[in-house]
Amino acid sequence: MAARRRAQGAGSPAPRLEFFARCAGGFEEVLGEELRALRMRRVRPQVGGVIFFGELVDGYRACLWSRVATRVQLVLARVAASDADALYEGVRGIAWERHVPPEATIAVDARGTNGELRNTAFTAQKVKDALCDRLRELRGKRPDVDPRQPDLAINVAVHPRKATVYLNLSGDSLHRRGYRQPGVQTAAPLKETLAAGVLLAAGWPEWAEAGGVLVDPLCGSGTFAVEGALIAAHVAPGLLRRRWGFMGWVQHDQALWERVLDAAHAERRGADEVSARILAGDIDRGAVEVARANAGRAGVSELVRFAVEDAAQLARRLRSVPDAAAVPGLLVANPPYGERLLTKRELPAAYAALAAALDAVPAGWTAATITPDAGLDTALGLVPTRTIACYNGPIKTWVRLYETGLASRLSHEVVSLSGQARSVAISERNSVQFAARLRKVARERGRWARRQGVGCYRVYDADLPDYALSIDLYQGVGPDAGRRVAVVEEHRRPSSVDPQRAARRLADAAALAGALLDLHADDLVIRAWDEGRAQGRPEGERRLLTVEEGGCRLSIDLARSETALPLAQRGVRDRAAAHAEGTRVAALFASSGPALVRAIVAGAREAVLVDGSADWLDGVRRILRESGVADGSARLAQADPRAWLDHARKAGERYDLVLCVAPAWLPAAQGGAPWQAARDLPALAASAVAVLEAGGTLLVSCEDVEADLDARALKAQGCSVEEVSERVVTHDFERSRRSFRCWIVTNPAKA
Repeated sequence: MAARRRAQGAGSPAPRLEFFARCAGGFEEVLGEELRALRMRRVRPQVGGVIFFGELVDGYRACLWSRVATRVQLVLARVAASDADALYEGVRGIAWERHVPPEATIAVDARGTNGELRNTAFTAQKVKDALCDRLRELRGKRPDVDPRQPDLAINVAVHPRKATVYLNLSGDSLHRRGYRQPGVQTAAPLKETLAAGVLLAAGWPEWAEAGGVLVDPLCGSGTFAVEGALIAAHVAPGLLRRRWGFMGWVQHDQALWERVLDAAHAERRGADEVSARILAGDIDRGAVEVARANAGRAGVSELVRFAVEDAAQLARRLRSVPDAAAVPGLLVANPPYGERLLTKRELPAAYAALAAALDAVPAGWTAATITPDAGLDTALGLVPTRTIACYNGPIKTWVRLYETGLASRLSHEVVSLSGQARSVAISERNSVQFAARLRKVARERGRWARRQGVGCYRVYDADLPDYALSIDLYQGVGPDAGRRVAVVEEHRRPSSVDPQRAARRLADAAALAGALLDLHADDLVIRAWDEGRAQGRPEGERRLLTVEEGGCRLSIDLARSETALPLAQRGVRDRAAAHAEGTRVAALFASSGPALVRAIVAGAREAVLVDGSADWLDGVRRILRESGVADGSARLAQADPRAWLDHARKAGERYDLVLCVAPAWLPAAQGGAPWQAARDLPALAASAVAVLEAGGTLLVSCEDVEADLDARALKAQGCSVEEVSERVVTHDFERSRRSFRCWIVTNPAKA
């Protein structure tokens, strides 16, 4: 520590200037360490960036040398911001004539809000007005505004009572190094600052100095390889940039800047001075060509060996690297996320390739990945030694650092129900116990299902507390005869449970279930709790399957909750079919779609389904069409079910059977209010009774076990109310008997 203070100039005058370096969320500590290594003073990581102090030369050096910062700002002032007038007066009091040259163009942007300043565009306008009014008073002319390429950019951050006004020294985001050719890149390339942050977090600068090896087997546009080479060759990442935010600043010192540039050029190493070795490859020839071009523009093409190969082949090339096993090494990858580059169904193949690459690297290396999917831990059979939560563009993701070596990787030998033996990579040791429990339950449930003639059933239901998830097995029929699909769904977890560990357990469970049930990875649907807890608009790819239940063929989409087949409510659908012959049926909510199909096949003479979402109704329309229900057998109405019932009552419409498979929660649709079953179900049931014929039946089920009907009010209307939750639970759901509630309400027959 004392040595560091001496290196930073202990005993020198206190620094005059305060700076704020922004970075991608999650990389504040990494950026802080980088700035300390650059000999910045009083470095203090904050949310979204790092404060540091120094002289003007330090601001220049941070702009030129920081690999992780996205922007470097000079703090000009902190002003009152209790309201717009206070902000205006505070900004107007800044000596803008000392910052903005005559004839210079400006741009102002704002971030953050408070109780009075709630619109960032308004805040930016107020700051611009204050700045321009002051300069017009002094110079007789307001500066022009250029939002795209201003000579000077002003940034404002609003806090509860104050605002910080910054001068943007860097200009364009620092991830724009200058070695990428716009429009000639691979899809969704990793930002340069993010790639450098991963490399710094993984320790690559120290290993590069020691002659280490860097391997990127999924290189895409080559960002990791190029950034790694720039680090190894001591190349300042800003050397290719020609335009900086400080160049239009009154106090810019061109001579000082040129000295900073000269020092950076002098520190740059030639290829013969770099002992580190870098290998990068991709199976996409076009991507490798782009990566080579990027390395050439960055001036590091001699330091990187590119190859058009799959991940495992590239890693095996290490055999041609002298002493690769004797030096530090880093395998780094940005695998596809299943959100922009591949579908989630294609991820297993990409993960298998990365696992094969890991098999080929020497023991003791480090692996670093950036991905939102903890399923990668399972695919690699490793638990990260460190994770960094961050964002890659709009996608929340994690940097995952692993210590490699076959001895540290976990796997479990699984014998499937058909007798096939297979080694499955896992990331949690307790997953072995889960596999044993799943095997036992799946065998018993399979025998029960065959005896009952049930093709779709639950094979695991949160039997172990640490593996709070369910596994439902669906058997295809008709066009999908012989196909089986398992849905692995995580249950709601307490906030005390580490989400990363829960995600690893879910991924382990899916991998083990696939092996034990003799399923291909393509026949697994995985639903994480944080992805599926709220039923909103359907997104992503479809997972269509035709199944049979109660002699009725149903075409369902297992990827979309509103058009899937909730197996827990099999008994509810049986009841719907039993009451349906010869009836007029109204079904409320798209989740009632399968029950409506059962009712139509059972002989309902007229049917209508009501839901507020056009997307969900499209899903139900497809269920009806592909389940063989004749055109015109059901009418679909887009409306809030609550409003529709009120309209039907006033119009005198009457139904013999009303089906309501109610979700726990729904967002507002068609101008209505959000749906909350615990709050809204009693009133909905009362409205449904009002459209029942004499002697008609209301069948209600709800996945929110806290929801209830107002039985007293319904009985006061002469209705009989019977909760049948226990009687509609089937054997495969005995462990979760309270997963939903179900009632039968009967309207009194006329005397």
